[in-house]
Amino acid sequence: MTGANGLHSSPPNAPVFWLHHRFIDKTCGFRFIHTSSVSSKIPTLIVEDAPKEFPLKVWYHFLTKDSPASTDGMMNTLRKHRLELVPFAANARSFAGILFFDEVTSGVLDFLRQAGQPNSSRIVGIAIKRTNLPVTQIWRLLQAGAADIFVWDRMNSPAEKLAARIERWESIESLINSPLITDNLVGKSSVWLAILRRLVEAAQFTEASVLLEGETGTGKELAARLIHSLDSRPGKGKLIILDCATIVPELSGSEFFGHERGAFTGAVSSRDGAFALANGGTLFLDEVGELPLTLQAQLLRVIQEGTYKRVGGNSWHDTRFRLVCATNQNLMEKVLRGEFRRDLYYRMATITCHLPALQERPEDIVPLARHFIHLLRPEDTPELDEAVQAWLLTREYHGNVRELKQLTTRMLLSYVSPGPITVGDIPEDERPSVEDESEDWCDLRLEHTMRRAIHLGLGLKEIRKVVVETLIRIALSEEEGNIQRAARKLGVTPRALQIRRAGQ
Repeated sequence: MTGANGLHSSPPNAPVFWLHHRFIDKTCGFRFIHTSSVSSKIPTLIVEDAPKEFPLKVWYHFLTKDSPASTDGMMNTLRKHRLELVPFAANARSFAGILFFDEVTSGVLDFLRQAGQPNSSRIVGIAIKRTNLPVTQIWRLLQAGAADIFVWDRMNSPAEKLAARIERWESIESLINSPLITDNLVGKSSVWLAILRRLVEAAQFTEASVLLEGETGTGKELAARLIHSLDSRPGKGKLIILDCATIVPELSGSEFFGHERGAFTGAVSSRDGAFALANGGTLFLDEVGELPLTLQAQLLRVIQEGTYKRVGGNSWHDTRFRLVCATNQNLMEKVLRGEFRRDLYYRMATITCHLPALQERPEDIVPLARHFIHLLRPEDTPELDEAVQAWLLTREYHGNVRELKQLTTRMLLSYVSPGPITVGDIPEDERPSVEDESEDWCDLRLEHTMRRAIHLGLGLKEIRKVVVETLIRIALSEEEGNIQRAARKLGVTPRALQIRRAGQ
């Protein structure tokens, strides 16, 4: 809702997402109630102490010179800490896994790249010998796909540490798979899942300030609303949204601090500013890079001291809020140019999340288009035929997700049911000309990916292996796991595809 002062606010504890069904989920200590009534379409997030299901199922794998039997004591200790350990299987993974190794080899790195592929497990690498593990090797392991690394006998209570880590991951995954997120922040690409995990962990397990970076249309405000929704502070207040790009300089003090009656011409009554309205809740500053330096200094003082005065007032007021900021600019470059305060930047950017452009998550384009179509036609949702899907994947989206949403809206204006949305529903000004149409799928994005792989130290054999595995995964995903259709799409026999899958 919008207050009389022009600031946008949300009710306490109420995520501002529109959903269309009723659902209750207690998988991770939360209850999401989604109602379909006209009067109440905003789901409510209720924090509960729902019991977790134990033990947590975790896969394990050994890449060691010694026999795994020598680690029986280690395994028994882990089982005593609520972990159900199952051997690794390439086609049946849980959300987390443990890789035991005694030295960093190419085999260990290859395994991490494979097991840590998109939509698969988060892996803890455990060195089982008291050997020197150089920092450079640790970075290589993380780069290959490990989420954490430690040496078993160099840590106090390693099993307890590992169980706590995996328990947190389980809570994060449960939230990511809840309707609150799957119905609003759509996407299953690896880059998007990584951002969701970071957002959920920041929101649910910390009270830290968050800086959201990314191009226009990538979903920064939606991410800010998610952070507020999942914030677990007791007695949480409202979400207050202030667009720094639209603040009139002459009234900027009043927008932030509020004012007393008679503080300036036209101030016929006193009013609260953003600091007062956000007290106990969340203050979201959109386009924070547009703040002038004078306001930056004032904002910094309020963040540090937790007090402020209204314009024209003499009394100090207390305020405590979570600060979430968003920008499509490179603030660090502005810091270096002296256009943004360095001390304020570090206060805002306790946690930084860079929301990817749509071209960085092409796997999510078609699912997002389907999502928007369903929102616009929930009762009779048409599919997209293959030609339209192919066109959506080749098109550029300078406005990112926002532009894709507008595009699906325009296609539905021409659509006539029944049947799928076809190329005739694509607006004429969006249709590619014949001379511009190219079968050259080897574009700059692929070249960028290959260049990055080379810079990361991958050889031709490793790259070829990853490409093949990725193609198989994509084909199976698009054909909903059907081997026959996936093999036909890849131009191989079903038996050849099964052999390749078995060898992964």
